[in-house]
Amino acid sequence: MSFSGNVKEELAAYISSARHCQLAELASLLLFSAGTCEGNMHLRLDTENEAVVRKCFTLLRKTFNIDTVMQGKERLVPDDALESKVIQALHLGRMENGELDLTASVNSLLIKNSCCARAYLRGAFLSIGSMSDPQKSYHLEFVCNEKVQALQLQAILQEFQIEGKIIRRKKYNVVYLKEGSGIVDLLNVMGAHVSLMNLENLRIVKEMRNSVNRRVNCETANISKTVTAASKQIEDILLIRDKYGFENLPDNLRQMAEIRLEYPDAALKELGEYLEPPVGKSGVNHRLRRLSEIADKIRS
Repeated sequence: MSFSGNVKEELAAYISSARHCQLAELASLLLFSAGTCEGNMHLRLDTENEAVVRKCFTLLRKTFNIDTVMQGKERLVPDDALESKVIQALHLGRMENGELDLTASVNSLLIKNSCCARAYLRGAFLSIGSMSDPQKSYHLEFVCNEKVQALQLQAILQEFQIEGKIIRRKKYNVVYLKEGSGIVDLLNVMGAHVSLMNLENLRIVKEMRNSVNRRVNCETANISKTVTAASKQIEDILLIRDKYGFENLPDNLRQMAEIRLEYPDAALKELGEYLEPPVGKSGVNHRLRRLSEIADKIRS
């Protein structure tokens, strides 16, 4: 199963103990996953997501003490009176033709509490959410049919200091997160704690791997830079030896030139320890720079 599927399985198994939170999540599930049967006004689930179906059955039974029934391949609320009771309690609206209005945002009364907002986000992710494999990239999104629903989701995320952005994709309005830290925060808000820990473990491994790669690249660049500089220094010293003569150099520069030729791979600090008396890295660098200036004058 994909990482996104695992998150949904975990959220589907999470049942809040508070009825007001159950109502908020049920409202979210029905708003994003319900429909009406052709030819009548009965409420039905319009989804192939088994996690959503199971969660709806459970919440309907817990909040209204009713069970859905099968009619052909569709799962319906069995009684018109019960259906009206559900729609009224969840503050779902009807259009002029009597069909359920699934284009509106959820009533703010259902999500006024922080716990209910968390429940609403759970239902939204189960219905219209998805997440990429975090080993490849960090991306979580909610695909909304209506912009007003996307804006409401964005606002709810903002209440938990989670920055969600909206993009238009074909006929859909997509609320998305691309930061690993934001996705971790959202999983925590929704109650997907096992998935959160799995994601954090993946993030740690990924960050350690990136850190090692950066360090290796940095050290490789430094080695390359050191080798290039040493090659130039030796080239300059050989030119001075052949065209000018070490005997014409001051003692400190002559000694520096001889030590560099003797230890072509040594770092500046190591070269300074071979000198008599020893000098620091800056002193070695100064002498090598003076040798380079002499070589440049010989070339010119």
